Amino acid sequence: MKLVDHLTPELIKVPLAAVSKSEAIAELVDLVAAQGLAGAREQLLSAVLRREAQRTTGIGRGFAIPHAKCDVVSRLVIAFGRTERPIDFGAFDGQPVSLIALLASPTQATSEHIQAMARLSRLATQGHVMDGLLKAESAEEVFRIIAENEEA
Repeated sequence: MKLVDHLTPELIKVPLAAVSKSEAIAELVDLVAAQGLAGAREQLLSAVLRREAQRTTGIGRGFAIPHAKCDVVSRLVIAFGRTERPIDFGAFDGQPVSLIALLASPTQATSEHIQAMARLSRLATQGHVMDGLLKAESAEEVFRIIAENEEA
């Protein structure tokens, strides 16, 4: 499984206009909906916000992975954004977040969902990748960095 099989430049926004966690999540859900990948935008947004209310998805190092399993998506989809200014996500390390990957999958796609979460988390441990993503000036550049740094 590769992240780029579920992410396209059209699902990447650099920079996000959001200044809060809920705005950032909504903006990424909007990318998914705009590509026709979510049957009901509001249901997907609600599912992601419900999951976020249970426990933060700010995993540290300025990265967050808000996610939900919801049947308004027919397949695993990833949207990615970089904020203009860091946002408080209540991350485990107490640091604000600048890079956000939204992950949505159908409720029965548990294995694929977990694999995608693990692959995204692994990116956060690679300092050179994080630096590149923070400096990227376009969706295409973000996509290229992720594609080049994925493990097979």
